[in-house]
Amino acid sequence: MDNKRNVELVVISDLHLGTSGSQAVELLKYLKSIKPKTLILNGDIIDIWQFKKRYFPKSHLKVIKHIMGLASDRCKVYYITGNHDEMFRKFNGMKIGRLRILNDLKLELNGKMVWFFHGDIFDVVMQHSKWLSKLGAVGYDSLIWLNTKVNWMGRLFKFEPVSFSKKIKASVKGAVKFINAFEETAAVIAARKGIETIVCGHIHHPEMRMIQVEDHSVNYLNSGDWIENLTSLEFNNGQWKIFNYRTDFVEQPEVATADFETLVDTEVKELFKNMLFEFSN
Repeated sequence: MDNKRNVELVVISDLHLGTSGSQAVELLKYLKSIKPKTLILNGDIIDIWQFKKRYFPKSHLKVIKHIMGLASDRCKVYYITGNHDEMFRKFNGMKIGRLRILNDLKLELNGKMVWFFHGDIFDVVMQHSKWLSKLGAVGYDSLIWLNTKVNWMGRLFKFEPVSFSKKIKASVKGAVKFINAFEETAAVIAARKGIETIVCGHIHHPEMRMIQVEDHSVNYLNSGDWIENLTSLEFNNGQWKIFNYRTDFVEQPEVATADFETLVDTEVKELFKNMLFEFSN
């Protein structure tokens, strides 16, 4: 019996595979619990900025292999590039089996156009001071590493987990203003293009809300991340929802199924591997 949930479309972003903060174990459990017709990877999947050959755990590699397996098993997979994996932008339009690499994507859902893009184009710091943005990424990853160690200790004493960076974001007015500015800027651009729904990542803040731009209403969605929030966006029967791993995931008994890794052509895996390690040199 197959216990996987059928989902029409799933969006995940900001996995940051290759960094210590990436919650790859939980992500793999989530991916193995669903059977999506379409999977959209909305940027910052592999963190090439901080990629090191000596640090790429098996759990992170298993996520990549599972995604490649999905792409060989009747699931359309779109890899939309972000700023942390911007080096893949040179492969815009490239196909690897049923996986396609794009810089952005427009799909028609229920007769309406939906625009998917990572969102770093709206980040002023990213556009004009990339070195500062990269420095901030290193600091963020260090904070996540410290957070992981503190929560590990906390579990020994049965304390509730805490998130330093989420508390900092919530308490700093500038961070709140930045999130609001990002969302509203994205909505303005969408309204100008006549698009009613946009789906972003980048700012690690899961959200679903309507934004009014003059006489246009724009449905803004953000898939969050798999570092702190552990969230995705799911589209089913014409409705969007934010899936939160911590509150919505139900552990299912393991079912003997074909190993996705055996379904992936050796040449495809080698091509992906060569693309990945080229950027680490």
